[in-house]
Parts: sequence; structure tokens; C-alpha cells
Amino acid sequence: MRARITGTGSYVPERVLTNADLERMVATSDEWIVERTGIRERRIAAPGEAASDLGLRAAERALEAAGVAPSELDLVLAATCTGDHPLPSTACLIQHRLGAARAAACDLGAACCGFVYALSVAEAYVKTGLRRVLVVGTEVMSAITDWTDRSTCVLFGDGAGAVVVSPSEDERGILSTHLHADGSLWDLICVPGGGSRLPVSEKVLAEGRQYIKMKGNETFKVAVKTLEETAREALAAHGLSVADLDLYVPHQANVRIIKAVAARLGLPMEKVVLNMDRYGNTSAASIPLALDEAVRSGRVRAGGLVMLGAFGSGLTWASAVIRW
Repeated sequence: MRARITGTGSYVPERVLTNADLERMVATSDEWIVERTGIRERRIAAPGEAASDLGLRAAERALEAAGVAPSELDLVLAATCTGDHPLPSTACLIQHRLGAARAAACDLGAACCGFVYALSVAEAYVKTGLRRVLVVGTEVMSAITDWTDRSTCVLFGDGAGAVVVSPSEDERGILSTHLHADGSLWDLICVPGGGSRLPVSEKVLAEGRQYIKMKGNETFKVAVKTLEETAREALAAHGLSVADLDLYVPHQANVRIIKAVAARLGLPMEKVVLNMDRYGNTSAASIPLALDEAVRSGRVRAGGLVMLGAFGSGLTWASAVIRW
């Protein structure tokens, strides 16, 4: 049996924060941001708008696309690093608001790789008997962004994407997922304060350690290397070549990273989904948001071969190959 994505959905907040807006906030420029990241604008959650609010909207659209009622769900997985609360899980909040009373629910934390990790878990559960699993990637990255730090505040945005995973009735579906991690590189991308290592305190807040920190140059090199490696690994697992791919949906972090990976693979950019120019880096929401747009625009066709690729804090990296 294979597990198959039977519906996709996404949602972004209404507020648009442009590079011109950022020019008035920190010492940066539209030209500098676009040249180095490919980002022109991003969406920012309204005051009081949390990860479960965005995730709920994306989930509703995915369920509608799949023709699945909330009451039919067996499991709700939320991939997020910016959940509503430390406790309870954001997945439980989404489950309740959907009215999916019989579904189990939990969060999965793998930062920007979270959606692919959660998709792998959903696949495994469907293969062992569950019928309907909802996977939601939802982030309010603006909540952990230091808007005075020009090296990071230009990168992130808020959004959500979701998919419904169900048993496949034919050979279509998730062919495989490939997950990796290297905790020795944890400090390349991290939020050092606010957890049990450095609990919230006046000192932590004064030092801004509750915000995301990134070593940009080191992250760039590791991202290109790991994305290429996991893409080749996934193709080799099925005796496929890069030429067999119809579409590549990478984590939307930086256009220079994606172009470098595509060049190394020999993959034409017309086969690559890009939307970070409008949304920035939305962490675990990045891939499902881009995938939903590709599906709804007709770029994903029945029988097409789609690859997902991600890297993120942890350090984690992952890929998935899907016969749509």
C-alpha cells in the first residue's frame, strides 16, 4: 500500500510587509534584499493571530480539496516551531476547532524540515492502517523575529499549508521520504532563549535571546550541500534521474541556495517552484504553501513526479519523492 496526498490547502495573513517597509525599519535596501535572498515581500500575522489560526484556514482548504470531513480524520499532525503555546500542542487546537473529535493530534518540531518529517510520519501511519491523516505546516515567524536585526528580519514571513494523506488505490503516492539530522550544527539556526536551557528572564529578554539567530554564510554552504545530497539519494532509491522529475518543490529560504542546488543537479529552473519573493521564509509552512500553489495553478499533474526538499534548524534536512 502507498500513502497519497489527496488534497492541499494554504493560507497567508492579509498584512503585506514589503522591502520598502523594511527600509524604514532597519539599515537595508530593496536591492540588497532581492539580490541576496530573492524576497520582495512577506506576510505578517495580525496582533493576536497565532499559528493555529493560520493552520486552521489551510487545513479547511485541504479537507475541502480532498473531499474529507473533519469527522473522518484519524490523526492531525502540526509541524511548527512557533506554536500558540508551550502547552498544549497546536495540533490539538486545530483538531478542536476543526471539529475532528475522533482524531489524535500532536506537534512535530523539525523547523523548516518539519513538514517533510510530518509527511513521513503520516505516510507510515497510513501504511499501518489509518485512513485519513491531516498534516499542517504553520508558522508565525514574526513572533520570534528581531525587527532590529537586519541580517534576519528580512528573511521571514508567516503562513500555513496543509495536506490530507490517505491510502492510494493505485501506484501513485509517496514513493519514499529521506530524513537526516546533525545536532552538532544546532547553533547555525537557533532561538537560544525561552526554553529549559535558558528560561525566560529579564536578562534573556534584554539580550534578545528569545529571537531567531542565524549564521548565514555557514548555513548557506550546508544547505546547498545537504539539499543536493538528499535529492540524489531520493532519486537513486528508485533508479530515477534528474531528467525524470517534473517538479521540484524546495524549502523557500533563499533563491541563491535553490539556484545553486538546481545548477549542481542539472535541473532546469522552470521545473522549480519559487514563491519566496512573495512570502519569504515561512519555515515549516514553506513547502506545503508552495505545493498548494503549484497544485492549484496546474503545475502538478496526475502521474507527474514531484520532489520535495528541505533543510532547517537542528540541523535537519529531508526529501520526499511523490508520484502524483
